[in-house]
Amino acid sequence: MATVELRFSALPEHVRTARLVAAAVARRAGVDEAVLDEVRLAVGEACTRAVGLHLSNGVNAPVRVVLTEEEKKFSIEVGDESPTSAALVSGSHAEADDEAEGEDEMGLAVISGLVDDVEVTSSETGGVIRMSWPTSPEPLVS
Repeated sequence: MATVELRFSALPEHVRTARLVAAAVARRAGVDEAVLDEVRLAVGEACTRAVGLHLSNGVNAPVRVVLTEEEKKFSIEVGDESPTSAALVSGSHAEADDEAEGEDEMGLAVISGLVDDVEVTSSETGGVIRMSWPTSPEPLVS
């Protein structure tokens, strides 16, 4: 099992780099070429969400992206350290304003439309979006 971990400052200009790294690692892991655009878009949405949460809540910690190649799947976790992640995921209006909640729901809807296997979790210390795609076995070289 191979893992690549990427941490970047919560700045919008770093999201593009995260997308490119995710696509390159997914390709190497054996994700079908036809799915790489979906990987890129889903990672972009998840990272944009994390960056937005960090910026709107004054969180100085980096956004964390973990790319893991397993036997028959490739998974990506995008983690934020924003305390409002839990409020947004649970729908609590006490801690999250309506505009941020709307943007969050739209981003999560886009991710859910792109990725069949997606899980969103959160706690008081932040949230994680886990996504995974099947991989093709290594082609046999004769």
